[in-house]
Amino acid sequence: MAEITKTPKDKEKKKVSIEVGDGAAIPSKEDRGLFTAWRVAFFGAIGIVIYLAVFKPDPYLDIMKFVPDGILVTFEVTVLSILLALVIGLFTGLGRISKNPIINGIASLYVEVIRGIPLLVQLFYIYFALGRIIQMPPLPSAIMAMGICYGAYMGEIFRAGIQSIPKGQAEAARSLGMSSGQSMYHVILPQAFKTILPPVGNEFVALLKDSSLVSILAVADLLRRGREFAAESFTYFETYTVVALVYLIITLFLSKLISIMEEKIGAES
Repeated sequence: MAEITKTPKDKEKKKVSIEVGDGAAIPSKEDRGLFTAWRVAFFGAIGIVIYLAVFKPDPYLDIMKFVPDGILVTFEVTVLSILLALVIGLFTGLGRISKNPIINGIASLYVEVIRGIPLLVQLFYIYFALGRIIQMPPLPSAIMAMGICYGAYMGEIFRAGIQSIPKGQAEAARSLGMSSGQSMYHVILPQAFKTILPPVGNEFVALLKDSSLVSILAVADLLRRGREFAAESFTYFETYTVVALVYLIITLFLSKLISIMEEKIGAES
């Protein structure tokens, strides 16, 4: 998220928040253009896949039969990585708001360092560089690298979510005899989770797309399976067309789920 400060002629300063994310655009009924584009892209991609499978089964249907296990691996990497990122992000977010200078400094340093290194470099570093010390299989290495990388982003999401809760909530909890830890666990975090669910969902979609990078570690995800089929059949155009369409359908489907979730949270609040 970036903040732009405007200074009008009357010297009054007004902050305008602009949200910028790596995830998919979330369709909403208020944005008719984006909502229409989502429907066209989603149903259009499904229609193209069906057309290719029915009218051009060779090679498209063969490709579609070859890649499903890669889709399962993609989801496995994504789900396990996001769970790891949530755990890391929670502790990082708590560290970022900690009054202890050492804890705050460690958490802040982690966020700055990890966010400053590309995910691809982190994948290579954990698998190849650290592999000289601790040898790990490709899949755990990929999950660890992606979890650590996205944990830094999740940490900022948790920090912002916790700080969005009015301070009076914590003060009221402490007035009832709760400690700082108890008020955080029983009062602040449950409210903060409702706030951070939409951005966490957006990061989930972004991580799903970035999971294609794990194919360089010989993890048999969707892209890797597509590369294997293309290398055997030399149908590069057809194979990568199917892979792109599958990624598009999955991403658009998940973005719609996030949109529904945002609407429900907005209705409850």
